[in-house]
Amino acid sequence: MSDHSQPLRALPSIDALLRAPAATVLRERTGAARLAALARAVTEELRAELQARATEGAANGGPTRAALLAEAVERLTRAVEGEAAGALRRVVNATGVILHTNLGRAPLSAAARRALAHETAGYCTLEYDLATGARGRRGAQAEALLAELTGAEDALVVNNCAAAALLVLTALARGGEGIVSRGELVEIGGDFRVPDVLAQSGVALVEVGTTNRTKLADYERAVSERTKMILRVHPSNYRIVGFTAAPALAELAALAHAHDLVLYEDAGSGVLADLSARGLRDEPVIRESVAQGADIVTFSGDKLLGGPQAGLVVGRAALVAECRKHPLYRALRADKLALAALAATLEAHRRGTAQEEIPALRMLAQTPGELETRARAFVRRARRQADASLLGFDLIPGQSAVGGGSAPTTHPPTALVALTHRQLSAAALEAALRRTTPPVIARILEDRVVLDLRTVAPEEEAELLAALAALPHDGA
Repeated sequence: MSDHSQPLRALPSIDALLRAPAATVLRERTGAARLAALARAVTEELRAELQARATEGAANGGPTRAALLAEAVERLTRAVEGEAAGALRRVVNATGVILHTNLGRAPLSAAARRALAHETAGYCTLEYDLATGARGRRGAQAEALLAELTGAEDALVVNNCAAAALLVLTALARGGEGIVSRGELVEIGGDFRVPDVLAQSGVALVEVGTTNRTKLADYERAVSERTKMILRVHPSNYRIVGFTAAPALAELAALAHAHDLVLYEDAGSGVLADLSARGLRDEPVIRESVAQGADIVTFSGDKLLGGPQAGLVVGRAALVAECRKHPLYRALRADKLALAALAATLEAHRRGTAQEEIPALRMLAQTPGELETRARAFVRRARRQADASLLGFDLIPGQSAVGGGSAPTTHPPTALVALTHRQLSAAALEAALRRTTPPVIARILEDRVVLDLRTVAPEEEAELLAALAALPHDGA
């Protein structure tokens, strides 16, 4: 019988598929065992399709052995590439969202990257004291820097801000009540809700005031024998405007201390220096929170601090010690890589060079004029390198965003490079940019793809230009 009359006989064996030249290249990427498993899946998929055609009474004839092998190789390649697409990859962020949560929030400084690659990737002094040869304290350098920079008595580092909140509440108020304003019962992102954290920590929630107005007297009336804590939560990703009222932190501190209660502020993003000149007027400055009487404050490492993901706890030494000795701390503590990157980031803040060294702060500081100059130069270069018959470039005014649940009302003005492609829709063009190497992440505005150079490092512009020059010439 011919291969055409018996299509299943033409189906390549798994061994034949794995001997194909393309499979040899793929094996180096995935390993022999994983490639063999994918080859079996591809072969079974083709077998099922051929059997279905036969059952449906398809016309005599069918794909040749060579055609089926080529199809199997193509499917095997797509399967390998599909798995690779799920891996962490560097991207060019051209969205203008500085702390883009989906893209890893704050990019690390050069010093933080060196600390990861050269100081801690191998063996390091994570919990080892070189002076004594004895066991040292994990995170000691970063925690000492945090205490110094915030004016707090002590500090502690865990793996993210949600963990910090859970640890503080569990260690300091479990079994008692925590008073919080209804206007601060927020969902910060990723289904992270303050009431849920309170419930998991074993702290009973006592809501006071209304969504838009809470007075000091509301807190005072709620104090009971079971009260252990007054909690203030920075709203982070939203603002209530208009007819609003809330007590000052110093007023809450006086009330808490009069009743021997802990005043805990979850500052969310948190900043180490006043950024009002950059348009960020509503973000708590951690040093000020400590000075105004907050006993314990938590905030994030990978937002406006500009470091790695981390939950930072600062405050009174006795309270931080309670958190450190709690069994939950071991489950939530930060690893050596985060601690090294955090310490390098904090060193820049202590040197007073954070605005120049830390990418997120540098991006925030770029003026509209500087961005327009960069954008104009970029467009001139792009027009020389890209196919002018396919790609059109315009310069339009726009807005960037801080992102990461920080400063939701702050939208720094910027200059956008608007792209049009004569063969691709805006959606297809945006998708094509995501398939480049490295992937370029852009956004669509008024049916045009726009690039915001605020979040593109100068050294990444060449990669962005290469991605534009490599765009497909048809709608495929």
